[in-house]
Amino acid sequence: MHSGRRTVTAAASLLDISERQTYRLLSRYQENGGFGLVHKARGRTSNRSHNPGVRKFAVELVKAHYADFGPTLATEALAERHAIHVGRETLRRWMMADSVWLSRKQRKTFHQPRLRRESYGELVQIDGSEHRWFEDRAEPYTLLVFVDDATSKLMQLRFVPSESTASYFAALRGYLNEHGCPVAFYSDKHSVFRVVRQDTKGGQGMTQFGRALSELNIEILCANSSQAKGRVERANRTLQDRLVKELRLASISDMAAGNAFLPAFMERYNERFAVPPTRTQDLHRPLRTTTPRLNDILCHREQRYVGAQLTFHYDRKQIILEQTDVAKGLEGQYVELFDYWDRPLEVRWRDHVLPYRVFSKDQRVSHTAIVENKRLGHALAIVKAQQDLRLATKVMTNSEKTGYQKRVRSETETSRLAAGIV
Repeated sequence: MHSGRRTVTAAASLLDISERQTYRLLSRYQENGGFGLVHKARGRTSNRSHNPGVRKFAVELVKAHYADFGPTLATEALAERHAIHVGRETLRRWMMADSVWLSRKQRKTFHQPRLRRESYGELVQIDGSEHRWFEDRAEPYTLLVFVDDATSKLMQLRFVPSESTASYFAALRGYLNEHGCPVAFYSDKHSVFRVVRQDTKGGQGMTQFGRALSELNIEILCANSSQAKGRVERANRTLQDRLVKELRLASISDMAAGNAFLPAFMERYNERFAVPPTRTQDLHRPLRTTTPRLNDILCHREQRYVGAQLTFHYDRKQIILEQTDVAKGLEGQYVELFDYWDRPLEVRWRDHVLPYRVFSKDQRVSHTAIVENKRLGHALAIVKAQQDLRLATKVMTNSEKTGYQKRVRSETETSRLAAGIV
């Protein structure tokens, strides 16, 4: 008797149920064997289930009015507009059962892998990766990455404040001087490479970077997805791991030192990860351009109409041409601007460099300016610097401008004024 009681107590403790329930299960087992232990609700409709009519009506409403809604939004719409209150996951299962909604696994798309190009220098993938390359030791910067498609070899690395035409010009100059001209570059749809608005006036639908590549006889192709330029995307992930740690070990905390460190890092990286091309032919062409001509290519160039007062506007500045013999006849003509990233602006007309002076307007990042996501951090840094400068600038009074100083009265004058004697 006591032995059986101890056995039931031990079984109840092991199964984490009460002794009373243990005696019930024991009784069922003795009467019906193992089948008696099966839960009585197995195979029956749950007491919390919805009426089949409610399910059918809800799914029909979704098909008729909310076919493109997700389960969460469709649940809210049914509750607010039709007073049908069902759980989000319940509606998700109903929609999936009737093929109104696809599961995450069903919605996953697979991209056909693209084979490597066969020759070195045939296609070079380019991209910018914004990251905390120096961790907490400095602000986030962008790393411009050039990767050869045939070999996965790093061709050019450069730290820059943000992705811009000027930064890509600087990186391109380093690439051309070291390797020559490839057949084509492969990029994303960043505005540096592609004109977003096809109706943009001027420039023949070509960006400044595209114009420079055209003059160098290099093609620029834009990928339709990030997976299409997967080689440079995978290189970015690898660099965000390895390069960050090597910069930390080298105690490098600024952009200039980082750029000096990159050539040696690239050599070690390529020794480990680069692969031989299918064909041994190098399709890079020699750079047959003089340095002055290359400077004119790798800069921002625009044309401006010269007004009656020999003036025109550029970059929120009014530029006034000096009245030289050449400039006097340019009223109503177009001049070409060469805006270099490392030296002052030049104004030319038929290879004549024209002297000018600048009447500068308020320089600021204007309200409602369109700033791309990749340049947002750099733009905010400029805005903050401008705001700090305005706060630090003290507004001078007229007395301060003219140098007026208040005269100190003598004791005699003070006493005469106090007595009312003029």
